[in-house]
Amino acid sequence: MPSTARLPSLLALSLSAICLAASAQTTPETPLTALPYTPSLDTTAMDRSVDPCEDLYQYACGGWLKNNPIPADQSRWGVYAKMANENQRYLWGILDKLSQGGSERTANQARMGDYFAACMNEEAANKAGLAPLQAQLARIDALGSKKHLPALLAALHLASNNGRFFFGFGSGQDFANSTQMIAFAVGGGISLPDRDYYVANDEKSQKLRAQYEAHVARTFELAGAAPAEAQAAAKTVLATETALAKATLTRVEKRDPYKTFHKYDAKGLQALTPDFDWAAYRRALGLPAGLNVYNVTEPAFFKAMDKQLKAMSVADIKTYLRWQLISSNAPYLGSDLVQANFDFFGQTLNGVPQLKARWKRCVALVDQQLGEALGQEFVAQNFGPDLKKATLTMTQEIEAEMGKSIDSLTWMSDATKQRAQQKLHAIANKIGYPERWRDYSTLKVTRDGFATNVEQGNIFEAKRQLAKIGKPIDRGEWGMTPQTVNAYYDPQMNDINFPAGILQAPLYDAKMDDAPNYGNTGGTIGHELTHGFDDEGRQFDAQGNLKDWWTKKDAKEFETRAACVVDQYAQYTVVDDIKINSKLTLGEDLADLGGLVLAYTAWKAHVANMTLDPAKDGLTPEQRFFVGYAQWDCNDARPEYLRVKAKTDPHSPGRYRINGVVVNMPEFEKAFACKPGQKMVKKAEERCKVW
Repeated sequence: MPSTARLPSLLALSLSAICLAASAQTTPETPLTALPYTPSLDTTAMDRSVDPCEDLYQYACGGWLKNNPIPADQSRWGVYAKMANENQRYLWGILDKLSQGGSERTANQARMGDYFAACMNEEAANKAGLAPLQAQLARIDALGSKKHLPALLAALHLASNNGRFFFGFGSGQDFANSTQMIAFAVGGGISLPDRDYYVANDEKSQKLRAQYEAHVARTFELAGAAPAEAQAAAKTVLATETALAKATLTRVEKRDPYKTFHKYDAKGLQALTPDFDWAAYRRALGLPAGLNVYNVTEPAFFKAMDKQLKAMSVADIKTYLRWQLISSNAPYLGSDLVQANFDFFGQTLNGVPQLKARWKRCVALVDQQLGEALGQEFVAQNFGPDLKKATLTMTQEIEAEMGKSIDSLTWMSDATKQRAQQKLHAIANKIGYPERWRDYSTLKVTRDGFATNVEQGNIFEAKRQLAKIGKPIDRGEWGMTPQTVNAYYDPQMNDINFPAGILQAPLYDAKMDDAPNYGNTGGTIGHELTHGFDDEGRQFDAQGNLKDWWTKKDAKEFETRAACVVDQYAQYTVVDDIKINSKLTLGEDLADLGGLVLAYTAWKAHVANMTLDPAKDGLTPEQRFFVGYAQWDCNDARPEYLRVKAKTDPHSPGRYRINGVVVNMPEFEKAFACKPGQKMVKKAEERCKVW
């Protein structure tokens, strides 16, 4: 349920740095040999002194919040985060054993074990210092003319596989023909989480920019620059990133797929940026000379980038590239750069007091770069056929309820209903893990080159993505690893994806009765399903093409109902005086609401002929459904983190993902015998409902 509708990965290029260092934990953690068990409805997590009709979230999660303070190395802590941490400890045990070597290891086990061993060798990373970057730094230093910039950027893009060097480039599904992969050119070039950090003029934003500039200067000093030189370089970096940020779409604008779909041929792409040689860039990437189809997600950005490049001196371009190279690689270098990177991106930006233990970040990196190989190890022990069958059955039941819901809509015409049903029936359900595992045979890993391994992993993935250009889509591919505690819907693939990692207790509990499971996992299934029909997903048809399949009247009726949700969530406070940007969170808010409505009706249909325990743990079956739902998102977060997420996260804070949903459901009011005037009770005419 914490996921978002998934558009091509290049549209969500991560610009955040990963912090890697050894650090003492308040409570030392050890590897796990098995995943721990917590029930999907945990009565110890509740606070029964609270009236659920006043605050269901506090009623269901008050005990959890009291007993689970945010760990020192986390910006937020919740049921999902705790479960992900336990998964990491389990994977740590696997990788620690594989890192010991042994002839019995398979080729992939050897890759993972050697990668993990190299990552854990902090002494070697400290000794190496900046040495792993010397070849690329030398290449930047050798840039004598802007005409050589395209080839240099191609090399940096391959080695980093991120969008921090002016822009990102890779592959994505053609919005107009979802069966084909085409080239994508994506705006980027900034280091802070969002464009608004560069353009907002409130006091907090100005202070943060000053702190960021100081961090950039400190990083240059650690890389060998004199203080005055470092300060001048930091001003160049901030000025360059600010110019790029001003030309970047807002987060809300990016939610409109029509604003990120602009097809160009090679001639048109070149015309956008007269001073940047795309032919030279393609050659350096090893792409065919005749490549002639591109999606340019933000044409105005590329025009502004070209203008910026023309105005910059070669010296300033080199300064900017050095920053992006050192900063994006800082987590894989010596402890001084690791610490500096964390001090700003971890502590200042997100309020995290303490670096994560090195093992956590090493596990995360193996997951990131060898994730499906690691997933095979996870699945073998934790995801059997019975679990897959049970969750697939639940998914199919919820899809059936969605079909009934579509048919019953009084505001939708028969023509649009027919196309909605076609889309619903075309959705592919991916449960647990991919049918075909990724081939890592060309990825070379050594035991004595941590930063080199990261670079090789980046190159492997970048080339894998580039190789897709001009080819048919692989509909069997997954966008998450099997061990991930998350799920997603992809509007272009028109599939919902539930990794094995999210189908474990306390999220899905095979030992528990149906009510909390349908509230929790059922709500997640309904959530992802509803993404296909939210304000963004509804714009894609059954085949995943960006196509308007609604009548104008039906579209207007949808927007009217969605506006109810926008207005409701705009009233909620995130932190301080910051309200939810409900136009940014609309898709997730619609999915939360629609998903739980579907899960409830599916559960009722599932248990229609069963005899249920009328008061298990002092809760009726209906109450267990809603408490089970609420407990999926028991969480707390630091205020700094909440400020970042208010700008960048399409999800509402946990409290409102629970209370904001059930306040629209008369079934909740009935389950807890709520009375008019209580906080969790809305008048019938004020309730929001779309699906």
